Amino acid sequence: MKQIIIATQNKGKAKDFEALFGPLGYEILTLQDIDKELDIEETGVTFEENAILKAEGVAQILGKPVIADDSGLEIDALGGEPGVYSARYAGGEKSDEANIDKVLEKLAGIPSAQRTARFRCVLAVAMPGMETKTFSGSCEGMILDARKGTNGFGYDPIFFVPRMDRAMAELAPEEKGAISHRGNALRELQQNMPEALA
Repeated sequence: MKQIIIATQNKGKAKDFEALFGPLGYEILTLQDIDKELDIEETGVTFEENAILKAEGVAQILGKPVIADDSGLEIDALGGEPGVYSARYAGGEKSDEANIDKVLEKLAGIPSAQRTARFRCVLAVAMPGMETKTFSGSCEGMILDARKGTNGFGYDPIFFVPRMDRAMAELAPEEKGAISHRGNALRELQQNMPEALA
């Protein structure tokens, strides 16, 4: 069976890819399944640069097709922050709660109409000897002034999706997948599948 490596430690992310590539005869592996130290430094200043760095770095080491994603939250009133620093916005170890607290603190006093934001995701597909391709997706929303819902992770509790009239963390997984930035990027990948993967 052909294999595709998803450059993540997150098993949850892998399920999205299994739904797409399983029917094409691929086995999906994550970095947790690989018995190697694969720590690719994310030095890019955009989601696209970081996704490409991860995908090409792991593909070069393993000699297999690799898909990497980089994603995060962009808040217009904060000049696009936290952006590529979304996972460690509050500094130190990754902490969803601390990151949310920092966003709410920085947006204190900003009226709701000016709290526009979006989740963005870029997928990079790298294979030895092939040009790396990227696919992107986004989801527009607003930043709430308090947490709502218990589903999801990251900034989902403070990200309000107007078309759903709920916070991202109030959506069921299938609802989130239908409108999320990663879901949209995966659909773009599916529609423009590199020939080597089809």
